[in-house]
Amino acid sequence: MSVTRIQPQPFFADKNRAFWNLQSLGWAGAFLLRGSSTIANGQPLSSLIPVLISTVTGYSVTLLMAVAFRFLLKQRPIVTWGVSILTVVLAAGLVAFIDAWVFSTQNRSGDTAGLQLFLGAFYLSVTLIGAWSALYYAINFYLTVEEQADQLLRLETQASSAQLAMLRYQLNPHFLFNTLNSISTLVLLKQTDRANAMLSRLSSFLRYTLINEPTAQVTIEQEVETLKLYLEIEKMRFEDRLRPAFTIDPAVAHARLPSLLLQPLVENAIKYAVTPKEEGADISVTAQPAGENVRIIVSDTGPGLNDGAIKPHIPMSEGTGVGLPNIRDRLIQAFGERQRFETRSTPGGFSVIIEIPLNMDETSKVAA
Repeated sequence: MSVTRIQPQPFFADKNRAFWNLQSLGWAGAFLLRGSSTIANGQPLSSLIPVLISTVTGYSVTLLMAVAFRFLLKQRPIVTWGVSILTVVLAAGLVAFIDAWVFSTQNRSGDTAGLQLFLGAFYLSVTLIGAWSALYYAINFYLTVEEQADQLLRLETQASSAQLAMLRYQLNPHFLFNTLNSISTLVLLKQTDRANAMLSRLSSFLRYTLINEPTAQVTIEQEVETLKLYLEIEKMRFEDRLRPAFTIDPAVAHARLPSLLLQPLVENAIKYAVTPKEEGADISVTAQPAGENVRIIVSDTGPGLNDGAIKPHIPMSEGTGVGLPNIRDRLIQAFGERQRFETRSTPGGFSVIIEIPLNMDETSKVAA
């Protein structure tokens, strides 16, 4: 039985609700603070009435100020700050006038002068409303910075996705050109049955690969199934000269990697190992754990480069434009610095070594 997890919502996810919560809690706190101070000074309970009226007045006035500030936020800075300060002074004066009037009405016998009473109330009001205004602008500045940061992150994600899609889309025309060229050759040789079989398998391969988004990640197991579909097409051309082998450790079968990452490696191995040699070549794909990573090796028994050195930056094929540079760029886009990409050539073959983080497919975790 699945349990629905309750995800906590950010406080400012709903800005309107956050404003009303802060507005109510803030003025309620101001009332409690002033009320407790009044009672602590030995004043009667009736003295809470002016405090309550002052709080309600401040609450109402700051609602009107919020409307004005919302408009001022869109203006030039000099207009925003100048009019905001003027608004704070006028609002504090209005609240102070009401406070002084309520206090003088309740204490008709008091000998406090009207101006003195007003100035005392004005000092308290300008402090409260000034603090409210500063907090209002501070929160809006914080939300603006957060929104810009989120927007920048979205733009970076979109740019990364676009780059991944572009790199993936480079593969399809290249592969199609080679395969259709082979089909054309079979038709010219009047081998229509083999041409039809290759066309049917090409259709299955394209249908399988086009299901996934260009930026999607698939499991190693799914990637191997895609490679097998591709190799069925190539076996039509090379028959026994093409000898593929797969060794996938079950512990990493559900590890995720960018879709169609290995296909161009196998394609180039066919071009540079199988095609030149009359006896063909073996092509092996292995995947195994490597600490917290997955190590994937695509190797062949072709002529290699005859130097035995590790060369992480050489292109696999200079004429295609979609060889190793494409794979390396896709790995960088998908995993950043958390990946390793090397090539090794020996007189007995050529191999590509890839290490990526061991990110398991979520469905496999649930099943486990």
